[in-house]
This record gives sequence, C-alpha cells and structure tokens, in this order.
Amino acid sequence: MNTVTLRATDEMQSLAPQADAEVTSSAPPAQAELPEASPARQAGDSVAASLARLGRTLSAPLLGIMIFLGIWGVMAPRVDTSLGALPGPVEVAGQGIALWGEYRAVQADKADFYARQDAINADRRQSGQPEQNFTYAGAPTFPDQIFTSLYTVAMGFVLATLVAVPLGLMCGLSKAVNAAFNPIIQIMKPVSPLAWLPIVTMVVSATMTSVDPVFAKSFVISAFTVMLCSLWPTLINTAVGVASIDRDLLNVGRVLRLGWAAKLTKLVLPSALPYIFTGMRLSLGVGWMVLIAAEMLAQNPGLGKFVWDEFQNGSSQSLARIMFAVGVIGLIGFLLDQMMRLLQGLASRNAGI
Repeated sequence: MNTVTLRATDEMQSLAPQADAEVTSSAPPAQAELPEASPARQAGDSVAASLARLGRTLSAPLLGIMIFLGIWGVMAPRVDTSLGALPGPVEVAGQGIALWGEYRAVQADKADFYARQDAINADRRQSGQPEQNFTYAGAPTFPDQIFTSLYTVAMGFVLATLVAVPLGLMCGLSKAVNAAFNPIIQIMKPVSPLAWLPIVTMVVSATMTSVDPVFAKSFVISAFTVMLCSLWPTLINTAVGVASIDRDLLNVGRVLRLGWAAKLTKLVLPSALPYIFTGMRLSLGVGWMVLIAAEMLAQNPGLGKFVWDEFQNGSSQSLARIMFAVGVIGLIGFLLDQMMRLLQGLASRNAGI
C-alpha cells in the first residue's frame, strides 16, 4: 500500500513541471511597448485634427455661398432695370475695387493738400504773418461713410442701453412699475423709424440753435432715431430676466441683510446678465437696420446717404454700387452680432454664470 502511494506521488511530482510548462506556454506573449510619439508629431496631429474640424465647419457655408453666387450670376443678366441689366457678382466686386481706388486717390489728394498748407504756413511764419489752417473739404469716401455709420449706431446703441437697462431693472423688481410702464412699452415698440424721424427732426432742430454745434444736426437726428427704435428689446429682456430670478435667492439676500446696491450687483445683475445681453444683441441688430433708413432721410453722411445718393445719381454703375453697399451692410451687421456674442460669453464667464 505504501509502495503504491509513493509511486502515485512520484508520478504527480513528475507531471507537475509539465503542467507548469503547458500553462506557461498557453499564456499570451507580452506585447512590445510602442515608442511614444514625439512632441513634433503630436503637434502635427493636433493641427491636422483642427484643420479637419475647420474644414467640416466651413464646408457647408462655403457651399451655400457658392450656390448663391452661381444662381445670382446666371439670373442677373436676365433681369432688366431702368439702369440696365442687374449686375452680377463680378460687376459688384469690380465696383467695390473702384470704391477702394477712389478712397486711395482722395487720401493722396488730402495728404497733398495738407503738405501744401504746411509749406504756405512755413513761409507765412518766416514773413511774420499769421498762419491759416483749413480743413480738407473733399467729399467723404465709402470707408469714411462706413465709419460714420458705425459711430452713429454706437452712439444710439449706448444711449438706448443707458435708458433701457435701468428701466428694465425697475420693471423687473417692481410689479407696480412694470404695470405702469408696460402699456407705454407695448404701444411704442412697434412704431416705425420713419414715423419717429419727423418728430425727432423737429425736436432736434428746435433745441439745437447753436451756430457751431459740437455734433452735426443730421448725426444727432440719426442717433436719437436709432435709440428710440432699438431700446425696446433690451428693456423687455432685462425686465424678463430680473423677474425670472429665483425668489429663494432674493430671500437669501434679505437674510444676509444686503443693501440695495449689494443685492443689485451681487444677485440681480449676475442672474439677469444673459437676458440683458440677449436684449442688447437684438437692440444692436435693430439699430443697425434703422440707421440706414434714418441716414437716408436725415442726410447723415453714412452708408444710408451713400445708397440714397447712388439711387439719385442713376448712372450705369449706381446699381452695382448699391448692391455692394448692401453686402457691406449685411457683413457689418453679422460682425456686430458676433462681437456682442463674444462679449456676452466673456461677461457670463466673469460673472460665474
């Protein structure tokens, strides 16, 4: 019996190394470690991925623009107007280049004018005579009119914001104030800028009696018309944003005995900021649309006056110039909206929203 047991034990011990060898041989082989990518290769992959995302983002808009330009180019010669066939994209782009050439020519003439004036004043100083300084009186160029329109809409937008935000805060915080102003807001909001313009013109003409005012009368009329038409989106959105603040948040302010100014800056404004900026974006878009009509009638030397003058001119290039101005107006409106969107994101992050 002992002999059989010892023999079985010896057989098991002899089979154990074979079993271990089989387990070892059945285990998967260890994979060789791959070398890490170099920083230059990682940067290249990141740039390639970014370019791929950019391409996917821009492909659809670029395709849409190309289709629009193609349809425009094919259909434009088929449309006859009193000034000839409707200009296509090539003709409109050519007039844009011509407007830039006119701007360069005027700038050169302006520099020559001031250079000659400086030379004359130098001779007058040597002879003991007083200097004579004149301002260049050339007609404004297309880029000058762009900056005039931007300055005008900025002034009207700032005035509208200064009126709309405080009034919207009061309407949002007080139901009584909101009930008092809501009928006036709802009546004034849909009024056309063409209806406001005669009233603003008469009021400004009656109040601006100075011979040499700080601002031109046409500029003030256009800016106030923009203000009256663009303040309503900001006012309404501010009131809605303040009214929708969680009441528990305001109750916390009461428990902490926060003053009126502290409650406004710490609780109300940060919570209503997205609504306020949404209203400001809408107001800026409305103001930019209103400005063109206001400048046409008030004769403020901006893009609106440029369009009106070209319409009155009636030359063979006028229609192409008007269409180029329309494209510029739309592009500027898009850029203004994107600027406000970026400012809204920056203000929201800083406010912790």
